[in-house]
Amino acid sequence: MEGGPSTQFDKYTKVWSGPRPAHFFDVDCSIGKILFAFMRNHPASLCQICDTEGTALTNGEAISFAIRIAQQLKAMNLRQDDVVGIAATNTTYLMPVVLGCLLNGTPFHAVSPWHDEPTFKHLFCITRPRIIFCDGSVYDRLSAIAKMLKAPVYTLKDHRIQLPRIEDLLEPTKQEIHYIPEPLMLGGDQTVAILCTSGTTGLPKAVCISNSACLFDFGFVTGQDVLLSFSTIDWAPGLFNMLFSCCHGSTRVITDHAYTPEYMLQLIEKYKVTLLTVAPQQVASLIKAPTLSQQRLASVRFISIGGGNCYVANLLKLQDYLLNGQISYGYALTECGGVAANMGVAKPSSVGRIVPGVKVKILDDAGRSLGHGETGEILVHNGKVWNGYYGNPNESKHMQDYQGWFHTGDMGYFDNENFLHIVERKRDMLRFHGAQYCPYELEQVIAELPDVIEACVFGLWNEVDGDPAAAAVVKIPGSRLSEMDIVEYVAKRLVVDHKQLHCGVFFLNELPKTGSGKVLRQQARDQALGKHWTDYRNGH
Repeated sequence: MEGGPSTQFDKYTKVWSGPRPAHFFDVDCSIGKILFAFMRNHPASLCQICDTEGTALTNGEAISFAIRIAQQLKAMNLRQDDVVGIAATNTTYLMPVVLGCLLNGTPFHAVSPWHDEPTFKHLFCITRPRIIFCDGSVYDRLSAIAKMLKAPVYTLKDHRIQLPRIEDLLEPTKQEIHYIPEPLMLGGDQTVAILCTSGTTGLPKAVCISNSACLFDFGFVTGQDVLLSFSTIDWAPGLFNMLFSCCHGSTRVITDHAYTPEYMLQLIEKYKVTLLTVAPQQVASLIKAPTLSQQRLASVRFISIGGGNCYVANLLKLQDYLLNGQISYGYALTECGGVAANMGVAKPSSVGRIVPGVKVKILDDAGRSLGHGETGEILVHNGKVWNGYYGNPNESKHMQDYQGWFHTGDMGYFDNENFLHIVERKRDMLRFHGAQYCPYELEQVIAELPDVIEACVFGLWNEVDGDPAAAAVVKIPGSRLSEMDIVEYVAKRLVVDHKQLHCGVFFLNELPKTGSGKVLRQQARDQALGKHWTDYRNGH
């Protein structure tokens, strides 16, 4: 269906609503119990292939490992108000650990394995896990906080001589055949997972994910599908890819090697991948890959893009390479889940229409509700209970008001066909000589140049002009594209004075990003200038 679900607009309240949700599962039934039933009933189905470790797990094997881990957690007296810490790449035994937590009703806090020691300390000080699972290569960065919490650490790969390992928990037990998943004490509103915000605006926060938020019916995933995503499970697409490969009988391909366009294409061909989940930055490098062809993407029937803005030029180029596939590009937040979805590229500048069960309104700075074509802050209501940022009630109140509306901090508007358009993060909007502009619009234009892989636009503030724009640009190797070529192209495409690159262009080999691939604008600016912005402004 082009464009996604239908959206209604109430002209009196100025609220846009998605279709009524049809509940596939009982919201109070634990996701662990649902996955347990499905995987037990289809034991021979292949649920996971790990390319780097050369392993494959059937549903029967995965759920047996998960039951043993759940029994061990229970034997360690881990209850439903305790937390299990996880800092790991995608390896063979990570899924059984996650399933074991879901079976026991003990929430797991998944943290990016790429964090530095202070960030691990910050995050695990919030949730205080009773036990931590990690890759051996991560251990040195979290050993201090683990000792402080007196939490045993089990390694999932790259084992250390002095540490227990995941295999120690996988010995068969006499009771596993009679195992029954633990019912949720608080029902569907109970927190079953804790993920992290992207950390683009400071230290990441720990986001509670409730059981009911995990119970969505992804009708387009079938038992014949092969899924691939490079996302780790601390990021929602990585976690949900894992969950729906377990409850739809599809096969998920995992790897702990870093993403490159060529490696991804090799995996797609090797495993005949049908459903691909990618971040916008991966799209940008994939379409510029010299070895990309329609033939290499022939097996792909669906590409889901999430986790930031994707340039229109890149979406259209990617669709050209998909002979048998469709692109879905949407808008979601870790805190409240999916908001809008766009199927196909008929309206590539939009994130689509509102998904079932969600309401959206657009507010101006004075808190007034706006109508079609008017830009303001996007507020979202999903009718579900959110348990907030773990251990941070103040930030939770900033994010969700007393009426249940999430204040996203994103600026956007609806067009006359009720498609949502994201303009920019509220705090990223810039002014030049009093006229407001958004960096993303300039980035879209720069990305139209064939030799550009990606761009990051930022302002260099001074008290006379405000925020004149500059750009950090990554170009394809060997390109002869110059700084002036880009400045002149932008001048031709965006004729108004406040949308020009008055402070020029800086070429970088790559843009600094978070673990989930979001560009860190302040760090990109500092790298472009070769020093910290505060030093630059002070003339050092």
